[in-house]
Amino acid sequence: MATGQQSGHVVHVSTASRSYDVRVVPGILDSCGQIVRSSAGGERAFIVTDTNVEPLYAARVKESLEQEGYVTSGFMFKAGEASKRAGTWASCLEAMAEAGLTRDDVVVALGGGVAGDLAGFAAASYMRGCSVVQVPTSLLAMVDSSVGGKTAIDLEAGKNLAGAFWQPSAVIADPCCLRTISHELLTDSCGEVIKHGVLADPELFASLEDRPINEPDYEMGELASVIARNVEIKRDVVDADERERGLRQTLNLGHTIGHAIEAASDFELGHGTCVAIGLAAIARASASLGICSQETAHRIERVIDAHGLYTDVDLPHEEIVRLAMSDKKRHGDGVNVVLPLEVGKVEVRRISMSEFSALVDAGCGSASCGKTAHLTRQ
Repeated sequence: MATGQQSGHVVHVSTASRSYDVRVVPGILDSCGQIVRSSAGGERAFIVTDTNVEPLYAARVKESLEQEGYVTSGFMFKAGEASKRAGTWASCLEAMAEAGLTRDDVVVALGGGVAGDLAGFAAASYMRGCSVVQVPTSLLAMVDSSVGGKTAIDLEAGKNLAGAFWQPSAVIADPCCLRTISHELLTDSCGEVIKHGVLADPELFASLEDRPINEPDYEMGELASVIARNVEIKRDVVDADERERGLRQTLNLGHTIGHAIEAASDFELGHGTCVAIGLAAIARASASLGICSQETAHRIERVIDAHGLYTDVDLPHEEIVRLAMSDKKRHGDGVNVVLPLEVGKVEVRRISMSEFSALVDAGCGSASCGKTAHLTRQ
């Protein structure tokens, strides 16, 4: 259970490789140096961030680190998924070496999911592994990618195909950072929040039905509680299955179709948006096969629509299947898919690619409500 702290929360994560705390506290960003010092130690702190986040928060983080005696340096890359590639990762490693980092020093990942993935994989790779502290500044990174130790870069063949499991020494999530992101980015992040409700928490899901969390007047303390609950859900899964051998695969709910849509859009559509489309599609497909009820599928569609996210995609089904075949969740001639049984309960099934194609046919292009993302290729 999350422990309240200064109107915030602390969630403890304990995996086989490392235990650490996720702090979700409004205003905690200016104390990040103290947390990095106590959790990671070292003499040098290397800040990895992007061109959007650097002018907003890098100076504050740098000052906090230097107050704790760190010698600071860093690496900035162009914001966007297109930067999450081997060239950027290699340039980051070169900058770390030039800064004189040792394996006893610490990388500070400051930003959204791309920064967290890139910095985490660089930390896992540099001198065969140095500490990383995740400082997420987007809702998506706070509720999902900063927790659990999955780090990766994209290859030409697909998303997140090269990477490592590398747990952070700490996660520092300041919900106040969400005030500086656009409404569109906040909305995109809601896809993963909704997914967690469907996956494991009917009460969280019901609260999202009652009131979308991307409303302008959503109270900061309430948002911190929602973030912490999402972290708890992911924590419980990661603690039981750090390296995605079984239970952790349930976190991929909506992702097999979602990643294919993300690739088809050339990453113009955000990750959370694509997960929401994938979640709605797999719910409709599950209902058509009697795996879940029609009412469950409709509830999932309605809450996605209420948050302003797409519920369907206008894309040839054969393209979705083709792109899914490049996804890292494929196993031989089959794929593991996560199917909703009811809100709060899912199961993982291994199916053939022909069966997956049938799921795509049943779930895509059949929305009962909401907006459709138009990606039809000419």
